[in-house]
Amino acid sequence: MSHYLKHLEQVKQRFDEALDANGFESVLIYAGQPRVAFLDDNAYPFRVNPFFKYWIPVTENPKSFIFYRKGEKPVVFLFQARDFWHAQPQLPPGEWKEACDVVLVDNIASVRAKLVDELSTTAFIGEDFAPMNEWPVAAYNPQKLIDHLHYQRAVKTECELINMRKANVIAARGHNAARDAFFAGKSELEINQAYLSAMKFRETQVPYNSIVALNEHGAVLHYDVYETEAPTEHRSFLIDAGAYYNGYCADITRSYAAKDGFYAELVEAVDAAEQAIIAEIKPGISYLDLHVSMHKRIAKILAEFGFFKVDADTIYERGYTRAFFPHGLGHFIGLQVHDVGGFLKNTQGDAFERNAEHPFLRLLRDIEVDQVFTIEPGIYVVDQLLEAHDGNEDFNWNRVSELRPYGGVRIEDSVRVTEDGTENLTRDAFASLK
Repeated sequence: MSHYLKHLEQVKQRFDEALDANGFESVLIYAGQPRVAFLDDNAYPFRVNPFFKYWIPVTENPKSFIFYRKGEKPVVFLFQARDFWHAQPQLPPGEWKEACDVVLVDNIASVRAKLVDELSTTAFIGEDFAPMNEWPVAAYNPQKLIDHLHYQRAVKTECELINMRKANVIAARGHNAARDAFFAGKSELEINQAYLSAMKFRETQVPYNSIVALNEHGAVLHYDVYETEAPTEHRSFLIDAGAYYNGYCADITRSYAAKDGFYAELVEAVDAAEQAIIAEIKPGISYLDLHVSMHKRIAKILAEFGFFKVDADTIYERGYTRAFFPHGLGHFIGLQVHDVGGFLKNTQGDAFERNAEHPFLRLLRDIEVDQVFTIEPGIYVVDQLLEAHDGNEDFNWNRVSELRPYGGVRIEDSVRVTEDGTENLTRDAFASLK
């Protein structure tokens, strides 16, 4: 049996369990449809429902449905509009066509007509655009059902891992092109164009707005402005950019120094700390504990580079690292960049409360085999966060000012948990391109 067919069987088993636990006989998953801009007739870029592409590798076919009754063959209602204005979506080849009953439809009403006797025991998952919001389904997006499925999605099948490995190779190719454009003195816009061109992607085809930040812009955690003119001096470059393959995500960050010196050494230190924290990963430990361990490593770097007049233990104990490393160590990744289930304790939907000291951490679960998550430590000069420490004599403010023109450093890889360690999908992807 192929990896995809094994994946499909696993998805069916997960849905069988979730549907049974929540009192439903079947599920109807809507791919979604583009939303039209307010007071306009142009639509925003389409993003498929993650649960739709969980079943089949179809990401560009809006207004389609998947119907699944427990233990039976899924039915895919593929929407093919009678429309001479637009090109029809190109469906990917593959075994999914044989593994599902494929029914072509050219209007949504025909789907309801075909399922009229099924809807009363069916859970609907998706955006409930009209007219679906008036269909007589058992429930729209029942939270308990979704929680059950979200909890299960954290453990990836081999088919999912294959797709994520390929997404990382595509993104790594783009990263290499972006790096070369930086060293060639290009603008942020030109670097982003080089990134997309190397992957043969349109800007709407990446999983999130790429962060392409030169110099002090690297301190803006989600910077996506793209200056059209190159700065007079290239000091530093931070790129956080991803890719899709069959609907699965890559999410990679790298930082580069234009020349040797203080900032280049800081990049090397954060890179080494990122790899060291990955070496700590093993099944059974808490991701929160891993995050705390990273803060202690960041404290050590801040002390070694002279950002403080106190030692690393004091830096950590007084909470100073949170001003330089404000975000979480990472997050689940898969069908979504910030993949789901990071706060769930079990399939019943019981959840962890956000940690008061680390409120931006997206993952609090214990680590399990075949989870995939990012590891992305960073050090930045964020003036808004430093305001609370203004005048604090523990800080070496001259050293802080020295980093400010460079913005910051972040290194990010996607890591799969194995029985005895990890598989680094990102570094393996870069190595494959050498």
